[in-house]
Amino acid sequence: MHASRIRSVLFSLIALLISLPILALISAWLEWNATSAQVLHELSQTVLTDYVATSLLLCVGVGLGVTLLGTSTAVAVTLFKFPGQRFFEWALLLPMAIPAYVVAYAYTDFLQYSGPLQNLIRSQTGLEGRVLPEVRSLGGAIFVFSLSLYPYVYLLTRTALSERGAQLMEAARLLGAPMRRRIWEVAVPLARPAVAAGVALSLMETLADFGVSSYFGIQTFTAGVYKSWLIMDNRIAAAQLATFLLAVVLMLLQIEKSAQARMRFSTSRSGVGSSTDAQPARLQGRKGYAMAFACALPLVFGFVLPVLLMLNPLLTSDVNIAWGRFINWTFNSLQLGAITSILAVSVALLLSFHLRNHLDAVTKAVTVLIGLGYAVPGAVVVVGLLLPVYWVQMKWPDTQLGFWLTATGLGLIWAYLVRFCAVALQSIQSGYARIPKSLDDSARILGVSGVQMLSQVHTPLLKRSIFAAFLLVFVDVMKELPVTLVLRPLNSDTLAVMAFQLARDERLGEAALPSLVLVLAGLVPVILLSRAMRSDKN
Repeated sequence: MHASRIRSVLFSLIALLISLPILALISAWLEWNATSAQVLHELSQTVLTDYVATSLLLCVGVGLGVTLLGTSTAVAVTLFKFPGQRFFEWALLLPMAIPAYVVAYAYTDFLQYSGPLQNLIRSQTGLEGRVLPEVRSLGGAIFVFSLSLYPYVYLLTRTALSERGAQLMEAARLLGAPMRRRIWEVAVPLARPAVAAGVALSLMETLADFGVSSYFGIQTFTAGVYKSWLIMDNRIAAAQLATFLLAVVLMLLQIEKSAQARMRFSTSRSGVGSSTDAQPARLQGRKGYAMAFACALPLVFGFVLPVLLMLNPLLTSDVNIAWGRFINWTFNSLQLGAITSILAVSVALLLSFHLRNHLDAVTKAVTVLIGLGYAVPGAVVVVGLLLPVYWVQMKWPDTQLGFWLTATGLGLIWAYLVRFCAVALQSIQSGYARIPKSLDDSARILGVSGVQMLSQVHTPLLKRSIFAAFLLVFVDVMKELPVTLVLRPLNSDTLAVMAFQLARDERLGEAALPSLVLVLAGLVPVILLSRAMRSDKN
């Protein structure tokens, strides 16, 4: 009983530490004052409407783009057999390995006015001036995000269709329905919950972005948060603005959860036959090659071409690479990733173990609150983290809490845990779902309980889930930009920060090397994911 009480207290302390930034944002409304009201009023009268409109247009464009790319490719590889179909099943996930801001750097260098493509067109046609639309625009951001984020829709839609899609399509064919009708009246309705979940995840990533929007000069709602905080120097107004963005993210998260629940229902097996009774429709000749070409387009523009464009300046121009500084950036990224991953996995393991043994409403609510971290934009997490630090410093100025959290890596790791603990928690909870409760009862009969059960029984069975959680958090930390950009200590730059700063200074050749290292790091979880999907299929 005493050990159980200690675990409950430890659970509460960890949960409070991780959820404190989000709670601080909500409590900021209790600090309402004339100054913050004036800042919000000035923003609403000047630029806030533009921020909201730009964010809304960006979300609408990205939503349409990822829906088109993700749904069409998932339908193609799941319901049809064509040349290269098995290759595209896993290759279409590769754009997930590239951070969106790296794709933005690559296409900016290639498509800008002084870039090779426009120079080639002008030399061949004799035209003068700009011959292509400006890539650093709202349309360019929609293009980049659509190519980078469509795998969310593709992955979930493919999962939904692979269960019974081919079987239902075959049933519709036997009833005389033509191919067009089978797709629009069978496949698309079956995949609709999965598409909704994928779009919600994509929009959360879009709202959380800082690199693409800042590099392209797009004034989104996040810009209002930064402007209130850094330029107008009003933390309360920034926190209050951040709560609006948090509310939108919560709405998207609820849509995603609802869609996931409907997706599980719609893909459940009925017990009559199996999904292997029917085979995908075979496309031969021109139709098969046309389908392969259509699937190749998002792969080429979302992965192959950006990688080649980033490699080009490294191989063809004299880029002065400061190898000593590059090694330092890499070491900082690896160090932060390793420390955060170990802590996140340890916290997720303890929380999951406590949740397994305590299913009360408070525990579930706290777990849900911790899970919000991944959906919250990095800028919002930073504001929520520094706000309580500011309150403590104002009341007890001799504590030096602000120094320890901003001049060292403690604040950075804290923010990473707020953002990415949910990733580790989800992975380990999925592993726990495969461990029957009867195993715990057997262990208790043999005298094993408490921490011993976690270390001797659960942990060996959770090795794959723990390893997957470690990798996912590690890669997410390496790619994280806004949190690192604001909270990093002096002389502690990372690969993500330097790629952004070099690209912002138009030194795209030098930005290529750290960007490509981030791509290589991102390939690891994508490869593991594709292998897991193939093993589940087999």
